[in-house]
Amino acid sequence: MKTIIIFKSKTGFTEKYAEYLGQKLSCEVIENKSLKLADISDYDTIIYGGSLYASGILGLKKLIIRNFDSLENKKIIIFAVGATPGRKDELIEITSSNFTDEQMKKVNFLYTRGGFNYNKLNIFDKVLMLLLKLKIKLKRDKSNDEKGMLNAYNQSLDFVTINNKEKLYNNIIKIIKDDTSK
Repeated sequence: MKTIIIFKSKTGFTEKYAEYLGQKLSCEVIENKSLKLADISDYDTIIYGGSLYASGILGLKKLIIRNFDSLENKKIIIFAVGATPGRKDELIEITSSNFTDEQMKKVNFLYTRGGFNYNKLNIFDKVLMLLLKLKIKLKRDKSNDEKGMLNAYNQSLDFVTINNKEKLYNNIIKIIKDDTSK
């Protein structure tokens, strides 16, 4: 079975997972800069990792969703990388923002925690994040997540641990080995 890992990362957390998976699976790892359907059509298993950006998985729509019907006979594994713990309500929002119900029947979706590094953001994203910071600061009663987010502006958070890498890898292996998966 010919496998490829494609990733799109803003600050490097998704890339860390993709590189690790590529080593463990001994397969090609490519950053999704301008890939097209023809670039991935020879693969049986397509693993796509993207960082979260306002509940959207970076680059997913252009490459995978737009070509979804043409990937019908492929095993598709999508992993999203975000700063949040990945609670059930967060995962529902991510899947509903990125996939139709029909696509969810075919896609194997995973979530893993990445991190947050304000200093690695581009200027546009920094401005957006400063607006979010201001909004949170002005709130009277802040949740623990909001308090944690405020702290993250001053200190980078990195949840890409060997345990999280192995957990993602083991989940992907289960999907690959399961011939009855989506």
